[in-house]
Amino acid sequence: MEKTINNIAKGVLIALITTFILLLVLATVLTYTNVNEKVINPVIIVITAISILIGSSIGNTKIKKNGLVNGAFIGGIYIMTIYLISSILNWKFGLKLESIIMIIVGMIFGILGGIIGVNKK
Repeated sequence: MEKTINNIAKGVLIALITTFILLLVLATVLTYTNVNEKVINPVIIVITAISILIGSSIGNTKIKKNGLVNGAFIGGIYIMTIYLISSILNWKFGLKLESIIMIIVGMIFGILGGIIGVNKK
């Protein structure tokens, strides 16, 4: 049980670090190019999906069972962490359609990452 919790925590941490790095890249691109600001929300959803997929895949590599459940936990904990940080930094934070999409994307890509991680050789 402790090993599973450590692997889930590792997966969430990897996903958060990946998000931070990819958001820095996005910020740099937006700063130095004329990219339309309408692409920000879709790109953030893609960054979230990629980060959770990577974190869940790596977090579930050493676990050889329950990839679906562990991946869903990684995606869910990641999304809760992001929303907790967002609500602390932005008092006008609320659940909108984009938020619901992010939650669904987080869970789906967490599950996919869990499946990939468990089946890595």
